Amino acid sequence: MVTSTDLTGQTAGVPDAHLVERALAFVRERGEPEGSPPAHLPTGESVLSHAEGMLRILDGLRVDDAARAAACLFPLAAFVEGAEADIAPRFGDEVAGLVKGVRQLLRIGAIAVSQTDVSESSKSEVAARHEQVEALRKMLLAFAQDIRVVLVRLASRLQTLRWLAQTKTSPLPGVARETLDIYAPLANRLGIWQMKWELEDLAFRFEQPETYKRIARLLDEKRIEREGYISRAIERLQSELAAAGIRAEVSGRPKHIYSIWKKMRGKELDFADLYDVRAFRVIVDDIKDCYTVLGIVHHIWQPIPREFDDYISRPKSNGYRSLHTVVIGDDGRAFEVQIRTQEMHHFAEYGVAAHWRYKEAGAKGYGGNFAANERYDEKIAWLRQLLAWKDDADHSVAHEDSPWEQLKHAAIDDHIYVLTPQARVVALPQGATPLDFAYYLHSDLGHRCRGARVDGAMVPLNTPLKNGQTVEIVALKQGGPSRDWLNAELGYLASTRARQKVRAWFNALDSQETIAQGRAMIDKTLQREGKTAVNLEDLATRLQFKTPDDLFAAVAKEEFSLRHVEHALRHPEGDAEPQFNEEEAVTKKSRATSVARGAKSGVLVVGVDSLMTQMSRCCKPAPPDEIVGFVTRGRGVSIHRRNCHTFIQLSSRAPERVIQTEWGKRSDAVYPVDIQVEAVDRQGLLRDISEVLSREKINVTGVKTLTSKGVARMQFTAEVSEATQLQRALSLIEDVQGVLQAKRK
Repeated sequence: MVTSTDLTGQTAGVPDAHLVERALAFVRERGEPEGSPPAHLPTGESVLSHAEGMLRILDGLRVDDAARAAACLFPLAAFVEGAEADIAPRFGDEVAGLVKGVRQLLRIGAIAVSQTDVSESSKSEVAARHEQVEALRKMLLAFAQDIRVVLVRLASRLQTLRWLAQTKTSPLPGVARETLDIYAPLANRLGIWQMKWELEDLAFRFEQPETYKRIARLLDEKRIEREGYISRAIERLQSELAAAGIRAEVSGRPKHIYSIWKKMRGKELDFADLYDVRAFRVIVDDIKDCYTVLGIVHHIWQPIPREFDDYISRPKSNGYRSLHTVVIGDDGRAFEVQIRTQEMHHFAEYGVAAHWRYKEAGAKGYGGNFAANERYDEKIAWLRQLLAWKDDADHSVAHEDSPWEQLKHAAIDDHIYVLTPQARVVALPQGATPLDFAYYLHSDLGHRCRGARVDGAMVPLNTPLKNGQTVEIVALKQGGPSRDWLNAELGYLASTRARQKVRAWFNALDSQETIAQGRAMIDKTLQREGKTAVNLEDLATRLQFKTPDDLFAAVAKEEFSLRHVEHALRHPEGDAEPQFNEEEAVTKKSRATSVARGAKSGVLVVGVDSLMTQMSRCCKPAPPDEIVGFVTRGRGVSIHRRNCHTFIQLSSRAPERVIQTEWGKRSDAVYPVDIQVEAVDRQGLLRDISEVLSREKINVTGVKTLTSKGVARMQFTAEVSEATQLQRALSLIEDVQGVLQAKRK
């Protein structure tokens, strides 16, 4: 078998049995060089002392060698200049990556101190603080792609507190509160009970020293004595259970000082009313054995009747099941016994009713009132199962299905967590961009967003964000979103909520433009009819619309003919609706235009005098287009452009009705024409095109827009005196930024 040796001095594919020893030696070499004072952490503890203390803690967790080596090295990398650069060449990329991950969590920890060490003067501030603390807990897990980074960080904090307690040194401001709010709950969620209670007790000792001392005095016994009593009680119960032929796991530990204080405060109890200062748990195979064990416990010790709870026959609302009883021990003091099956224990520890949920919920939690996030709970439960499996598994041989390999890539959360410049934590979906961040903070900020700085550097708005980054938004004082933001291929928005806000903005804008177009059309009709003083509310009501805006929108969308408006103005007494003859397709949808509203068309019909003519709506001819006439039934001659598809179809069916026409003497009339524009959609596109038409003194009577995949297709109905005027306008429109094509329909 051929093997190779990498830069770390380790044979590829073979575990380094001396990795941790080499890491410690490197810490001694760089952290305590000869002739120089040893390197210290900000607390005053030496780098070497901190590394050795973490190793003792991690040994109890059975963490792998790579994580233990990283635990030794990260204080050196953080507090000894130039040390980090030597880690990867000496110890490999895996260890270097873990060191980098722990150092990143140190930065998040600094943010946690600033967020948790604040005054609370109102309920809203308390709720906001609790929300931020929870976001920070999730952020720590999400930020650490490798869960071993979190375990090393927890061990580091515990070693710091141990050293502070041993040397009777005060911690840095905010450290104790950060431990209680962030790190102890994380240890609890991960099922690392021993670390959890020690973090709590040590942090509580510094956070509220007088309360800690008072409860310690009330306990009236040393911890070792209490633990000794629990051990003797367990031995006695195990002996009785063995005699009865019941297989059971019995475990227990004394209630810790911080737990006692939380229960006293949460349940509003005096110390004398606490019966579970000491407690142990019995786990059996089936429900029948639960009640058998209960009888044995009550036989050995005297029960307190009012302190018995049967959560097996009457489970809690969250599904929790167990027997709870309080008995009087041989020394006359009460202690609690919990009895459950393996299945019940597994549900309580790993299910959505996990113990940590109501413990963290405070007073409401003790009453059984809390809201669980099931998806997040399931992931935490899976992670805890991996950690438990790790303790039982043989991890001396690495393979892809081993618990440590899965823990390395355990994704805890579907969110990423980023920071505002004020260090507020914001949770966003995976793939979120600075634009998502802006819309999360405020809809108006999202609309006005034009740029973003991520960790101080300007980035494009569609840049995917990463955990732990600080995001600052650059915004205009006024402005709106771009339609490009809705293009999924461009990747501007990952949040459904943000996309909805952008769509709502454009829907409102389109609605306003449509109403404005309809109002202009109604105003022209009122002026032409000499009825400018008409009450628009009354007019809308007469035409069976709830509001004038509804009327304007219907007219602009051509869902309601202006002929009906004219009729209502001419017959205020409510005469019958006007009747219109049905014609060919060219005349069915015709409505008043400038020529049709009485202006002479300037069209001469060869060989006929005073023949009524009208411009067809299908092709909208204008001088000097080549034109031809088609005799309709009852509506005179409709004038088409000679190449009009509709005219070609009509003439093929009834060639005898075709009549020759030509343009006569030039008149002052204007002619409606359709303009089609295709352009890359952007903010202000419609305004820029409208300005071109306005400069050319071309009146626009209607606009239709359709946007698909970032391309806007617009149709303008405009009034021109001749087609040559239109050609100049089309040329100018094509010069507008983003316009791909402009042509006459």
